[in-house]
Amino acid sequence: MVISARAVPGAATPELLIRQAGRGDEQAFTEFCDLVAAPVLGLVTRVIRDHAESELVTRDVLLELWEQAPLFDEQHQPVLAWAMTIAHRRAVDRVRTACADRDGQTELRWCFDEVVQTTVDRIEDDMVRRSLTELTDSQRRSLILAYYGGYSTREVSEILDKPVGTIETRLRDGLLRLCESIGDQS
Repeated sequence: MVISARAVPGAATPELLIRQAGRGDEQAFTEFCDLVAAPVLGLVTRVIRDHAESELVTRDVLLELWEQAPLFDEQHQPVLAWAMTIAHRRAVDRVRTACADRDGQTELRWCFDEVVQTTVDRIEDDMVRRSLTELTDSQRRSLILAYYGGYSTREVSEILDKPVGTIETRLRDGLLRLCESIGDQS
Protein backbone atom coordinates (compact mmCIF):
# COMPACT_ATOMS: atom_id res chain seq x y z
CA MET A 1 0.00 0.00 0.00
CA VAL A 2 1.38 3.41 -0.96
CA ILE A 3 0.62 6.29 1.36
CA SER A 4 0.94 9.68 -0.27
CA ALA A 5 0.52 13.18 1.08
CA ARG A 6 -2.41 15.32 0.00
CA ALA A 7 -3.20 13.52 -3.22
CA VAL A 8 -5.66 15.77 -5.03
CA PRO A 9 -7.27 14.56 -8.26
CA GLY A 10 -5.52 16.15 -11.25
CA ALA A 11 -2.57 17.41 -9.19
CA ALA A 12 0.97 16.10 -9.47
CA THR A 13 1.68 13.34 -6.98
CA PRO A 14 4.35 13.77 -4.31
CA GLU A 15 6.28 10.93 -5.96
CA LEU A 16 6.32 12.72 -9.32
CA LEU A 17 7.25 16.03 -7.70
CA ILE A 18 10.20 14.57 -5.77
CA ARG A 19 11.47 12.82 -8.92
CA GLN A 20 11.33 16.16 -10.75
CA ALA A 21 13.00 17.90 -7.81
CA GLY A 22 15.70 15.24 -7.91
CA ARG A 23 16.45 16.42 -11.44
CA GLY A 24 16.81 20.00 -10.16
CA ASP A 25 13.27 21.29 -10.75
CA GLU A 26 12.88 23.96 -8.06
CA GLN A 27 9.20 24.61 -8.87
CA ALA A 28 8.40 20.92 -8.39
CA PHE A 29 10.21 20.99 -5.07
CA THR A 30 8.22 24.06 -4.00
CA GLU A 31 5.00 22.18 -4.79
CA PHE A 32 6.34 19.13 -2.94
CA CYS A 33 7.08 21.31 0.12
CA ASP A 34 3.53 22.67 -0.02
CA LEU A 35 2.33 19.07 0.35
CA VAL A 36 4.66 17.85 3.09
CA ALA A 37 5.57 20.91 5.16
CA ALA A 38 2.50 20.77 7.43
CA PRO A 39 2.75 17.04 8.27
CA VAL A 40 6.52 17.41 8.81
CA LEU A 41 6.04 20.42 11.10
CA GLY A 42 3.33 18.56 13.01
CA LEU A 43 5.58 15.55 13.62
CA VAL A 44 8.57 17.67 14.57
CA THR A 45 6.47 19.76 16.97
CA ARG A 46 5.16 16.60 18.67
CA VAL A 47 8.76 15.51 19.31
CA ILE A 48 10.34 18.86 20.20
CA ARG A 49 7.31 20.57 21.80
CA ASP A 50 8.66 24.04 21.01
CA HIS A 51 7.07 25.64 17.96
CA ALA A 52 9.89 28.06 17.12
CA GLU A 53 12.51 25.33 17.38
CA SER A 54 10.24 23.00 15.38
CA GLU A 55 10.09 25.52 12.55
CA LEU A 56 13.90 25.60 12.41
CA VAL A 57 14.11 21.81 12.34
CA THR A 58 11.39 21.67 9.67
CA ARG A 59 13.45 24.05 7.54
CA ASP A 60 16.44 21.73 7.98
CA VAL A 61 14.30 18.73 7.04
CA LEU A 62 13.09 20.42 3.86
CA LEU A 63 16.67 21.30 2.95
CA GLU A 64 17.72 17.68 3.49
CA LEU A 65 14.80 16.50 1.34
CA TRP A 66 16.01 18.80 -1.46
CA GLU A 67 19.56 17.50 -1.11
CA GLN A 68 18.43 13.86 -0.96
CA ALA A 69 15.79 14.12 -3.72
CA PRO A 70 18.09 12.67 -6.42
CA LEU A 71 18.60 9.59 -4.21
CA PHE A 72 14.93 8.97 -3.41
CA ASP A 73 13.79 5.47 -4.36
CA GLU A 74 10.02 5.06 -4.35
CA GLN A 75 10.44 1.30 -4.60
CA HIS A 76 12.08 1.34 -1.17
CA GLN A 77 9.40 3.35 0.66
CA PRO A 78 6.58 5.83 -0.04
CA VAL A 79 7.64 9.46 -0.33
CA LEU A 80 5.68 10.65 2.71
CA ALA A 81 7.14 7.88 4.87
CA TRP A 82 10.62 8.86 3.65
CA ALA A 83 10.03 12.53 4.47
CA MET A 84 8.55 11.73 7.88
CA THR A 85 11.45 9.39 8.72
CA ILE A 86 13.92 12.19 8.01
CA ALA A 87 11.78 14.60 10.04
CA HIS A 88 11.59 12.23 13.01
CA ARG A 89 15.35 11.63 12.98
CA ARG A 90 16.10 15.36 12.81
CA ALA A 91 13.67 16.13 15.65
CA VAL A 92 15.05 13.38 17.89
CA ASP A 93 18.60 14.55 17.15
CA ARG A 94 17.65 18.10 18.15
CA VAL A 95 16.14 16.91 21.45
CA ARG A 96 19.19 14.79 22.19
CA THR A 97 21.54 17.65 21.45
CA ALA A 98 19.57 19.97 23.73
CA CYS A 99 19.60 17.45 26.57
CA ALA A 100 23.19 16.25 26.21
CA ASP A 101 25.34 16.27 29.28
CA ARG A 102 29.11 16.43 29.17
CA ASP A 103 30.10 13.21 30.94
CA GLY A 104 30.31 11.05 27.81
CA GLN A 105 27.86 8.47 29.15
CA THR A 106 24.88 10.23 27.62
CA GLU A 107 26.18 9.74 24.09
CA LEU A 108 26.55 5.98 24.58
CA ARG A 109 23.12 5.71 26.21
CA TRP A 110 21.54 7.69 23.36
CA CYS A 111 23.19 5.49 20.78
CA PHE A 112 21.59 2.47 22.45
CA ASP A 113 18.29 4.32 22.82
CA GLU A 114 18.33 5.20 19.13
CA VAL A 115 18.75 1.54 18.13
CA VAL A 116 15.95 0.52 20.47
CA GLN A 117 13.70 3.34 19.24
CA THR A 118 14.37 2.50 15.59
CA THR A 119 13.52 -1.15 16.23
CA VAL A 120 10.34 -0.27 18.11
CA ASP A 121 9.32 2.18 15.37
CA ARG A 122 9.76 -0.47 12.67
CA ILE A 123 7.76 -3.03 14.63
CA GLU A 124 4.99 -0.49 15.23
CA ASP A 125 5.01 0.56 11.55
CA ASP A 126 4.69 -3.08 10.46
CA MET A 127 1.84 -3.66 12.91
CA VAL A 128 -0.03 -0.57 11.68
CA ARG A 129 0.48 -1.52 8.01
CA ARG A 130 -0.84 -5.04 8.64
CA SER A 131 -3.76 -3.66 10.63
CA LEU A 132 -4.64 -1.17 7.89
CA THR A 133 -5.23 -4.06 5.50
CA GLU A 134 -7.96 -5.33 7.82
CA LEU A 135 -10.01 -2.13 7.54
CA THR A 136 -12.66 -1.46 4.95
CA ASP A 137 -11.44 0.52 1.96
CA SER A 138 -13.42 3.59 3.06
CA GLN A 139 -12.01 3.45 6.60
CA ARG A 140 -8.46 2.95 5.31
CA ARG A 141 -8.71 5.85 2.82
CA SER A 142 -10.17 8.16 5.49
CA LEU A 143 -7.47 7.28 8.04
CA ILE A 144 -4.63 7.62 5.53
CA LEU A 145 -5.83 11.04 4.42
CA ALA A 146 -6.34 12.25 8.00
CA TYR A 147 -3.30 10.81 9.73
CA TYR A 148 -0.70 10.38 7.00
CA GLY A 149 -1.90 13.15 4.71
CA GLY A 150 -2.49 15.67 7.48
CA TYR A 151 -5.99 16.58 6.34
CA SER A 152 -8.68 17.79 8.70
CA THR A 153 -11.96 15.87 8.92
CA ARG A 154 -13.63 18.56 6.83
CA GLU A 155 -10.92 18.29 4.14
CA VAL A 156 -11.22 14.48 4.07
CA SER A 157 -14.97 14.95 3.69
CA GLU A 158 -14.44 17.20 0.68
CA ILE A 159 -11.83 14.95 -0.96
CA LEU A 160 -13.95 11.81 -0.58
CA ASP A 161 -17.17 13.71 -1.29
CA LYS A 162 -18.85 12.35 1.85
CA PRO A 163 -20.56 14.14 4.76
CA VAL A 164 -18.36 15.14 7.70
CA GLY A 165 -20.39 12.86 10.00
CA THR A 166 -19.69 9.88 7.74
CA ILE A 167 -15.97 10.64 7.80
CA GLU A 168 -16.00 11.02 11.59
CA THR A 169 -17.69 7.63 11.90
CA ARG A 170 -15.19 6.00 9.52
CA LEU A 171 -12.28 7.48 11.45
CA ARG A 172 -13.68 6.41 14.83
CA ASP A 173 -14.56 2.89 13.66
CA GLY A 174 -11.28 2.54 11.78
CA LEU A 175 -9.25 3.60 14.81
CA LEU A 176 -11.15 1.17 17.03
CA ARG A 177 -10.48 -1.67 14.59
CA LEU A 178 -6.82 -0.66 14.33
CA CYS A 179 -6.47 -0.70 18.13
CA GLU A 180 -8.09 -4.13 18.33
CA SER A 181 -5.93 -5.50 15.54
CA ILE A 182 -2.71 -4.07 16.96
CA GLY A 183 -3.66 -5.41 20.39
CA ASP A 184 -4.11 -8.87 18.86
CA GLN A 185 -0.65 -8.66 17.25
CA SER A 186 1.15 -7.66 20.48
